[in-house]
Amino acid sequence: MKEIITHDNSPTFFSEQYQETYHSKSGAVEEARKKFVEPCQIALKSKQKKLVILDICFGLGYNTAVALEVARKGNPSCVIEVFALENDIEILKKILDVNPEIQHYDDIKDIIKEVIEKNLSHDKNKINKKITIENKNIIMHFYLDDARHSIKQIKKECVDAVFLDPFSPKVCPALWTKEFFEDIYQTMKKDAILATYSCARVVRDNLKAAKFRVEDGPCIGRRAPSTIASL
Repeated sequence: MKEIITHDNSPTFFSEQYQETYHSKSGAVEEARKKFVEPCQIALKSKQKKLVILDICFGLGYNTAVALEVARKGNPSCVIEVFALENDIEILKKILDVNPEIQHYDDIKDIIKEVIEKNLSHDKNKINKKITIENKNIIMHFYLDDARHSIKQIKKECVDAVFLDPFSPKVCPALWTKEFFEDIYQTMKKDAILATYSCARVVRDNLKAAKFRVEDGPCIGRRAPSTIASL
């Protein structure tokens, strides 16, 4: 897996399977902040006692890490619960090798170390598909399986923010379907917000078909906007 330094000096990786990078080359951390955390109003939502995030395709954990940074600035006592969906444990291992400029990224590293250790303690040919780790005021539920299966295990109407961050619809169409979006919809509170980098027509049409309201998100690193969806 080849490491690539993006334009804001944060690292990402190139996926041989999907022939795409995990983040925008214009800036991996910038993308997490501007296309996911800010559109989902994490600073405002962290004023609550508890903030629940659904991070689909967790990858290097930048979206959750930036959310954690922002939430702790807004309300250090906020409990942050994350449902992290990721089927590739190899990209999780890369978290231990990178050092993006995100406050508290070491907390993500500590959690990932535990996730990896729990898997190493099992038959190496079998993945421990559901792992919960608590660290300080963070509760992380890792679902190491196909996101289409994992999403059905999330409680209904419990999520405040959704980071939808799969590879592009062209190479990973299964995670951009109306059916998958309907399952995401079921997990969200009435005032929850979904953010994704893609504005592809198929993405927006399927979001609307799943009864989401859709609007333009910020244009970061390209002319086209990202997408924000709500109930």
